[in-house]
Amino acid sequence: MSYKPRSEFLNVMQQRGFVADCTDYQGLDDALMSGTRAAYIGFDATAKSLHVGSLIQIMMLRWFQKTGHQPITLMGGGTTKVGDPSFRADERPLLGPKQIDENIAGIRKVFAAYIDYDNGADNTAMMLNNAEWLDGLNYLDFLRDIGRHFSINRMLSFESVKSRLDREQSLSFLEFNYMILQAYDFMELHRRYGCVLQMGGSDQWGNIVNGIDLTRRVIDGEVYGLTSPLLTTSDGKKMGKTAGGAVWLNGDMLSPYEFWQFWRNTNDADVGRFLKLYTELPVDECDRLGALEGAEINAAKALLATEVTTLLHGTEAAKAAADTAREVFEKGGVGDDLPTLTLTHEELGDGMSIVQLIVKSGLAGSGKEAKRLIAENGARLDDAPLTDAGLMIDAGALASPIKLSAGKKRHALVQLG
Repeated sequence: MSYKPRSEFLNVMQQRGFVADCTDYQGLDDALMSGTRAAYIGFDATAKSLHVGSLIQIMMLRWFQKTGHQPITLMGGGTTKVGDPSFRADERPLLGPKQIDENIAGIRKVFAAYIDYDNGADNTAMMLNNAEWLDGLNYLDFLRDIGRHFSINRMLSFESVKSRLDREQSLSFLEFNYMILQAYDFMELHRRYGCVLQMGGSDQWGNIVNGIDLTRRVIDGEVYGLTSPLLTTSDGKKMGKTAGGAVWLNGDMLSPYEFWQFWRNTNDADVGRFLKLYTELPVDECDRLGALEGAEINAAKALLATEVTTLLHGTEAAKAAADTAREVFEKGGVGDDLPTLTLTHEELGDGMSIVQLIVKSGLAGSGKEAKRLIAENGARLDDAPLTDAGLMIDAGALASPIKLSAGKKRHALVQLG
């Protein structure tokens, strides 16, 4: 980004590494300098929680409000019924209205930790649901009034669609409509609430550009788009995925300790970048911490973990997670806040294999992975090497909780309820 912004928001975005591209830097900068403006990001309700991959967008909305503007979190109650095909190899499973509503209820819990929906000021955040205007659309009217503004030739040229077709993977007509509906969202938000900016990951570029064009054509509105980079870790892995599955933001789907531990396990090369994106520490301090080496970089990782966990789960949960980590790693203890698998006597029956317990506790994604962990001397039982993949654990062995470990950094307790 060579443009030198005047607005505080664009300055923050630039300095902290949030910007991949913008449709019009100068126009957006001028708009942000002229008063309180509204911006939105859409979140489809495909699960009961967002995961870490969405956190960069949530932080963008947080910074938008902190710099004096009004963030809009748009729940995709309508668009989730279609499913975003962007850079996917196959069609998303279709969800019913009840499941979508349950997912939205789960997702809403996260936003209140980052964004203020009740500050009484001009920049009080709004949470909206696009089902409000999408569910009542008349198909023929929509085709005539909105569909005529979209060129199939141009839609096919967008990378999110083109990559799917180039791999000769099917793209349904249902999915093809997604970008039209998202464009309609932007126009409606501009018409109803004066929203001038849509933000999202760089995979949303085509969808955002369509919304800008539609808003200009239909209601002669001037709006803008800003995208963030699609993050991968320094070793090329997709942000938000681990061997144990998605890193969920809801505490009932991933404990604060496991969330803290995810950030503590950050690669050395990612520490400075992640501090700038996911915490509010000053940029200079993030750069200083990211340049540390050896034992000092480990202290920086712990600080990263504590800062990010504090934003999401609060100070007490972050402190408890850090204390547990210290107890487990420095003192070789069990810790009070480790992820815990509680089995009933009926579930345990006459016994359960250690492989099953490793999978059920979330330390491995499959039995095959658990067996490989044991074979490669990566598994431990109560801090002792675990070498027998056929070991059975019965009620006697669980007279007191046992501690399972995968490598040096991932642990879980197993107990009888």
